[in-house]
Amino acid sequence: MDVSKLAVNLAPKHPNDLWLKNPVMTASGTFGYGTEYAKLVDVNRLGAVVSKAITLRPRDGNRQPRIAETPSGMLNAIGLQNVGLDACVREKAPIWATWDVPVIVNVAGFTVDEYVEVVETLSSTAGVSAIELNISCPNVESEGKMFGLACDDAAMVTRAVRAVCQLPLIVKLSPNVTDIVEIAQAVVDAGADALSLINTIPGMIIDIRHRRPFLANVTGGLSGPAIRPIAVRMVWQVARAVDVPVIGIGGITCADDALQFIMAGATAVQIGTSTFVNPRTALEVIEGIEAFLEQEGIEDVNALVGVAAKTDAEVLPHGHGEF
Repeated sequence: MDVSKLAVNLAPKHPNDLWLKNPVMTASGTFGYGTEYAKLVDVNRLGAVVSKAITLRPRDGNRQPRIAETPSGMLNAIGLQNVGLDACVREKAPIWATWDVPVIVNVAGFTVDEYVEVVETLSSTAGVSAIELNISCPNVESEGKMFGLACDDAAMVTRAVRAVCQLPLIVKLSPNVTDIVEIAQAVVDAGADALSLINTIPGMIIDIRHRRPFLANVTGGLSGPAIRPIAVRMVWQVARAVDVPVIGIGGITCADDALQFIMAGATAVQIGTSTFVNPRTALEVIEGIEAFLEQEGIEDVNALVGVAAKTDAEVLPHGHGEF
């Protein structure tokens, strides 16, 4: 199949666009900096690599234990462990610059100024193709409330970063809100070129033998197939409300899962937790989407974006059902 049939543009409103050879990316935090998987996976076959979150200064992350397996998923409380901005620019970016695949750097911060400083530096760093803004971080200037929980805060940090970011800007949304659509609209109005969703959902496990929380951090973020229906619903809602590309994330293990997100309105998808089980998941998803297009006689993967939303099916506002 001609690769152009799989190509997607994640930043059509940005002067430089953000073209991917296919719509399959890795998810932040699950693929390291990409270098860890380079001996197992041909990273150049991916649509894009999304790095683990980069903060202004290096972070060791939370105490152990900080990962736990759950039914159809995983709970993690890594705590944004990363090498920090300086080491990212000095050690990681030169490697990324040699790859034939866009590298999107996920950026986290605890104040608006931290976000701005990190993004301003990365924006002019060779090897970095775009920024994914992680707004699921606590704002220490606002009593620790996450930036992504309120329209004003989400728009504020997006607008500040947009002012210094010359690269395409993707904002990653938290599902832990009352109305994800209004948050999405707020960050798009503030300058986001694309949106990625969803981030993890808070969860908790109790160690019944020791009578205490299993994770040292008490709670963690739930990911994996268990959250996929929630993620597909939110992608459906957001994609119908905004005029920028949406990237779907949440429990994708195979091409059929990815196609659900695409048909719900996602232009691209990210593969996360399943990479821990099978490092080749992303490549298998690419191959599966390609096979589906061939089988269905579809010339362009973009023809599937949002196709499910174009049906005449009656959809309840919040997807409620009755038993």
